[in-house]
Amino acid sequence: MASLNVGNLGEYLREQRRNAQLSLRQLADAAGVSNPYLSQIERGLRKPSAEVLQQVAKALRISAETLYVRAGILDAERDRDEVETRAVILADPTLTEAQKLALLQIYESFRKENGIGSDHRGHVGTDGADARAQESDADPQQTAG
Repeated sequence: MASLNVGNLGEYLREQRRNAQLSLRQLADAAGVSNPYLSQIERGLRKPSAEVLQQVAKALRISAETLYVRAGILDAERDRDEVETRAVILADPTLTEAQKLALLQIYESFRKENGIGSDHRGHVGTDGADARAQESDADPQQTAG
């Protein structure tokens, strides 16, 4: 019951695609995947990789993390609050992609500072900023003043 099956992912993707008023072919083109492959995902016949989910999420302008949870890649219970927070940031149409990434980096740094950091977030697309933040967090002299 805790894990969601691939069929639920497909149903959710179909719903999101329809809400975005995109045909299967349009979404496949925008996500850079084949039309038959995307159709198989929507019908629950294929389980896509995290990379494919990220491409589809970007094309739909929705949170990749939400798709990861639906696909069973992320633990829904443990990560729900973080996923929802990230989803709100990523879905805000008034922010640029750079601003969204900056907010996500700040959010993650606060979580790490509070001892709630996670080690599976490098896929957000921060181009190594998470690794740089971890290195600077390791310096105990950083806050000395």
